[in-house]
Amino acid sequence: MTKVSKNVSIMCFHDELCQVYNALMTALSLLREGSKVTIFFGSRGVNAIHKEKARNLQCLPDQPKEMGEAVMKRMEEMDLPSVEDLFVMLHMEGAKLLACPLNVPLFGMSKADFIEGVELANPATYYKEIVVPADMNLTF
Repeated sequence: MTKVSKNVSIMCFHDELCQVYNALMTALSLLREGSKVTIFFGSRGVNAIHKEKARNLQCLPDQPKEMGEAVMKRMEEMDLPSVEDLFVMLHMEGAKLLACPLNVPLFGMSKADFIEGVELANPATYYKEIVVPADMNLTF
């Protein structure tokens, strides 16, 4: 089977576990099919790249507690990788992981808080070099 080679830009603006998980799994699948993948974390998405906050992301926080707990239980039963494990895989397999330099300080973070492999995006070149030439721009 032929692998698909595309430039893919993924933007994650949420810190809700299902949204983050979907962004990371989509990125990993595209990366493993031969695409060049960049994931940008902006707005509340910067919480997903925080070493401590990433392991405590909530599933469906706007729904009754039982719904979020049920989804978390099913994810555990399916033996899915953790968010932290997905970040390790993405980093080791070559995805570019970028944080919004405007939102990081807004959420009281610094580069020292980042999960390994995450860098600050360069606002002067991010859109010109990543988003505009991308074959696909996906937002979560």
